[in-house]
Amino acid sequence: MAIRVLIVDDHKVVRKGLKAFLLSFSDLELVGEAGSGDEAVWACQQLKPDVVLMDLVMPGMDGAAATAAIRAACPHIKVIALTSFPEEDLVQQALKAGAISYLLKNVEADELANAIRAAHIGRSTLAPEAAQALIHATTRPPEIGHDLTPREREVLNLMIEGLNNNDIAGRLTLSDSTIKFHVSNILSKLGADTRTEAVAIALQHNVVR
Repeated sequence: MAIRVLIVDDHKVVRKGLKAFLLSFSDLELVGEAGSGDEAVWACQQLKPDVVLMDLVMPGMDGAAATAAIRAACPHIKVIALTSFPEEDLVQQALKAGAISYLLKNVEADELANAIRAAHIGRSTLAPEAAQALIHATTRPPEIGHDLTPREREVLNLMIEGLNNNDIAGRLTLSDSTIKFHVSNILSKLGADTRTEAVAIALQHNVVR
């Protein structure tokens, strides 16, 4: 039986091109199109495709959100993220949402067909650019301040406001010694020697918002 495919893209010309591509393979069947994330979720529930070709950058509900909704409602459906962008954040969002594969729109027809067949039997396909983005994400050093606790971030925010230890203790109804302990940890984790330096580092690297 042919693999049932749903195309999701907010650009009509892209959907038209993908439709023509699918018609050239006898084992792939186009069962529907959607121009938005919301339409994609509805179409999946109605049409029950095997595989979805999902654009990621769309107005309203984006591709990652639509992928998560589809996987929650119809876990048997496999989603292939098909986009023009190999950005690290997009790759991570798509895969975290449940996409089984990540391909760029410049992929060759045979490669895309093979990716659809692979997805149908539960196998992933990653564009080289997407794989490189994942490698970079796992090998880059952790962000400054990643190890701050929620309480330390709270104290740091008050430090940025200019409050001293006594004022912070009063604001958080904690003892001076507890605040002193938190401040010491903050300086250590940010690699700062002084409160002023810690505040500067936090602001420069968007440690707190």
